[in-house]
Amino acid sequence: MSDTMRIVIAGGSGSLGRALSAVLVQRGHDVVVLTRTPRPAAQRHGVRDEHWDGRTLGPWAQELEPRGTAVVNLAGRLVDARPTPENIADLTRSRVEATSALAEASRRLEQPLARWVQASTSAIWSDAGEQLLDETSPLPVGLPQMTGVAEPWERAAEPARTDHQAVLRTGIVLEAGTPALERLLLLARWGLGGPVGTGQQWVSWIHVEDWVRIVLAALGLEPPALPSGIVVAAAPHPVRNAELMRILRRVVGRPFGVPTPAPLLRLGAALLRTDPALGLTGRHATSRVLDEADFHFRYPRLEDAVAELL
Repeated sequence: MSDTMRIVIAGGSGSLGRALSAVLVQRGHDVVVLTRTPRPAAQRHGVRDEHWDGRTLGPWAQELEPRGTAVVNLAGRLVDARPTPENIADLTRSRVEATSALAEASRRLEQPLARWVQASTSAIWSDAGEQLLDETSPLPVGLPQMTGVAEPWERAAEPARTDHQAVLRTGIVLEAGTPALERLLLLARWGLGGPVGTGQQWVSWIHVEDWVRIVLAALGLEPPALPSGIVVAAAPHPVRNAELMRILRRVVGRPFGVPTPAPLLRLGAALLRTDPALGLTGRHATSRVLDEADFHFRYPRLEDAVAELL
């Protein structure tokens, strides 16, 4: 266990950043959120917001100077956007520029950062079909959309000056009130919660509480000790899309649900200005690193995770 420390969270005003900040503040840590839009003091709940533009060095870099400071980098535009070349370029740029600015700031410090937790996504493997993925799995050739976004995002963190860097390739985070979960629940309540597309695509997921605990372990704030390198932040039991929808229907009391064929999903995605690949593609990703470290998930199975959130 580590002593109280300063943790600088880049892009920490989103839902994951707020969930992590709440736990860190409760434990007495000094939490600084780097954000383009600082919140009013009444909304910060013990967190200090520091303005940055997500691209260039500025006064915010001074927050990294105290010895023992850690960085959690969550910065980047939400992926819920149409897959146009312009949006894909913006998704990549928002991640790479922010990460590069943080890395440059770390290289100017007198001593290395104590820890660096780098956000990434299990979607870096794109649509992996029936492959069983873990931290040792190679990336696909040809750089499909999210591989092309996430691979340079991870690479931008490599030059950071830090004693320990964990890269979290995170599955779909289940958290109450988030748009992804609310959309699925709404479909289930309306009787439209059948399989999406073939229903056979794998869904790698994680309860937000377990995600926070993995970050805490990567920061050295609670056991088990995690090594530097890639960590798949996903529960040990992925499910197929059809099973996910079945569980959601059961939770909302709808025994049946109309399937959503792929063409209909693509049409709906166009109307909602989002990416149909978010529903039609998938991957079976689990963590060898967490298993070897003896990390115990509080919500290893989807039924228990969904029941706790609703």
